[in-house]
Order: sequence, then structure tokens, then C-alpha cells
Amino acid sequence: MKKILMLHGINHNMFGKRDPAQYGTITLDEIDARLQALGAELGVQIESFQTNHEGAMCERIHRTFAERCDAVLINAGAWTHYSYGIRDALAILTCPVVELHMSNIHAREPFRHHSVFAEVVDGQICGLGVESYLLGLRAAVVLTRQE
Repeated sequence: MKKILMLHGINHNMFGKRDPAQYGTITLDEIDARLQALGAELGVQIESFQTNHEGAMCERIHRTFAERCDAVLINAGAWTHYSYGIRDALAILTCPVVELHMSNIHAREPFRHHSVFAEVVDGQICGLGVESYLLGLRAAVVLTRQE
């Protein structure tokens, strides 16, 4: 069974409480449950990891390389816009990587319009709430079949 890692970034443990106008009221546990359910339908195993520590995120990405994961989904939150450390860790991966965001980063504050990950990921999905996660998972599954 193919294994796909979902990486949740900084402040995502506060989904459901943080800025409902941007992120809705869904919690991280509910997002992960939706991913697990879709993963079962698609015949893939989903592992989720969330941290508020940039170094821990980089270390988990390094471990992903060693584990030879089949694909990675990442919503790094604010790190998307400035973390060259996470960007460089993602660049090490040889599996497909899909960047996603619940909100439309291009319709928000100007600093959010740019992703430092863009040139090292296979694609980006944003602005569709929890559906961004589900579409990202579907895209990752398709990309694993193209390898």
C-alpha cells in the first residue's frame, strides 16, 4: 500500500479556533479524519504530522526521505512564505510533493502571495478550505501512478 505523508505547519493545531473567516471551524483532527477516509477509498495509507517548530518539520522531512514515502502533502502555513530551511528539505525529496492551503494565499496580504516552496513542489492547491486537502491527496495519488 502506498504511503502519503501529510505535513501540517505552524498554528494548524489551532484550526477551529483561529480566524474562522479564513479557515472555517473545522479542526485539525477533523481534517485528518477526512484525509484518512479518502485515503481508505483511494487505497493509500495516510500519516499526519503537525508541528509548530521549524526544525522538527525539517527533521520529519529528512526522515521521509529515508523512509521512501510515496508522496508528501504540505500545508506549512506561514512558513510557506519565508522558510528556506523547509524549502531546502523538501528539495531533497524524490517523491511527489503537493503544497496546499485552505485559504487563497493570492487573495490575502501581499506577503502571502509568494511561496518559497513553489519551485520545488509538483503543484499547489489553495482557497478551497478542507477540499484543498482532499484535492491535494487525489493529486498526490495520481502523481504516484505517473512515476
